Amino acid sequence: MVRIYDTRTRQVEEIAAGRAVRMYTCGPTVYRHAHVGNLRTYLLSDLIRRVLELRRVRVLVCQNITDVGHLADDADEGEDKVLAQARAEGRSVSELARFYEDAFRRDTGALGLRPPEHMPRASEHIDLMIELIAKLIEKGHAYAVPDGSVFFDVRTFPTYGEISGIRLDALKPAHRIDAVDPRKRFHADWALWKPATGELSWDAPSGRGFPGWHVECSAMSLRYLGSRFEIHTGGIDLRFPHHEDERAQSDAAAGHEVVRHWVHGEHLLFDGRKMAKATGNVVLLSDVVEAGLDPLALRLAFMEHRYRQQLNLTWETLRAADRTLRRWRSRVAEWSESVSAPMPRDHVARVEAAIEDDLDTPSALRALRELERDESVAPGAKLEAFLHLDQVLALDLPSEIGKARVLPPGAGELLEARARAREAEDWAASDRLRDELAEMGVRVGDTPEGQTWA
Repeated sequence: MVRIYDTRTRQVEEIAAGRAVRMYTCGPTVYRHAHVGNLRTYLLSDLIRRVLELRRVRVLVCQNITDVGHLADDADEGEDKVLAQARAEGRSVSELARFYEDAFRRDTGALGLRPPEHMPRASEHIDLMIELIAKLIEKGHAYAVPDGSVFFDVRTFPTYGEISGIRLDALKPAHRIDAVDPRKRFHADWALWKPATGELSWDAPSGRGFPGWHVECSAMSLRYLGSRFEIHTGGIDLRFPHHEDERAQSDAAAGHEVVRHWVHGEHLLFDGRKMAKATGNVVLLSDVVEAGLDPLALRLAFMEHRYRQQLNLTWETLRAADRTLRRWRSRVAEWSESVSAPMPRDHVARVEAAIEDDLDTPSALRALRELERDESVAPGAKLEAFLHLDQVLALDLPSEIGKARVLPPGAGELLEARARAREAEDWAASDRLRDELAEMGVRVGDTPEGQTWA
């Protein structure tokens, strides 16, 4: 069975997979490009999906698009991020949201992420949120105030804090005591509906306004996946308050635990620093491509570390992943010219067992490298194994099959240098250059007529 670490129970648990598994992933707020740290989070749900599908389990995925309600600093007060950025770029809210939504879809496609079955936009599901808010008020879990705001009454949900470990009795009022919102019954209550007029506002029973960020995910997950579903994923930063608030809303409305497993991916650093616009340390997928690297090299670099470990990504890490990716594609193309043979079950079983054990992709990749080097396994068997496992890895390993071999940049110069080294009988330099070429995905052989490459 596939096992995954459940943030709420704090242990690795089996995913009870019947014929189908339903999974919700918190999607992007479409006011800017997704950086590579964001994209690592979305790889998490893609890997879960692919490993389950390898076991012939149907996976139904819903991933929302937040185009309203997400305020600056993830707070209850302030300006909507989409609205603020639209004004800064001189676009309408709709134009800005669609531009960055399309960019997000292109980036996730280039990273080999399967598109979800449902990708609802928050702005197109306001009616669902209004209905959910009305239900919470009716059940005594929410209350309206005179200015048209509606708040969730967190003290009506006794198990609040089980995901993050932050308990209600430990929560203190934010910043200063006089900053506590006098409209709230309790300082930790949060807004389900906020009064507003203008481009991002809708009519509701409590008055014109817009929904809170947290209620959006509750409404859309309940609508598209039902009142019980197996997996909810997101970045580790969403545990509190977003996922705590979402769980409280959904469970209070449904009357039972809605999500079976909460799964979170860890932060990504780049060159040892957290990604932030203020420090100029934001790296986009387009930056990776402009550096001459395959976008799937980023996917491979992510998989070199476990999803719930903090990852310090560097340009050298990405270049190394790119070399490995090109080498594997070259080897697969080479093996495809041999007679097919049954997969080496021991090697394949080790890779699959690692991936199924809480997505231990580093161990899986180590086992795959051992298979690549194992000279006792026939080339045709290696081909079948790599193609089979690429259903989960999604590195497009067959892409070079049938193509005319083209040397990667710089390989021609290394081949010429190696030929000169062999003429001078400098065998140490010859071996070193051969190893460098192998890292670039170029295999060099020696014949009486001279060196060959493939």
